Amino acid sequence: MPTSLKQLEEQARALSAEDRAKLAESLLESLHSPISDVEKAWTEEIEQRIAAFDRGGISAYSAEDVFADARRLSR
Repeated sequence: MPTSLKQLEEQARALSAEDRAKLAESLLESLHSPISDVEKAWTEEIEQRIAAFDRGGISAYSAEDVFADARRLSR
């Protein structure tokens, strides 16, 4: 016989706070799989950019230079 929602809730409440949080996160993610796909893609992109920077394949600019350029362009 399938477990009822009430039974599932009772079982979930018996879990530790950490396990309840993990369960809640997992359930919420299951409702928003497209967002999870986007987050996964961004995570991969970030990791690739960090690796490229570490290899010296990407140059970086100081925040001071970026803001100075932005101020200059906005005039």
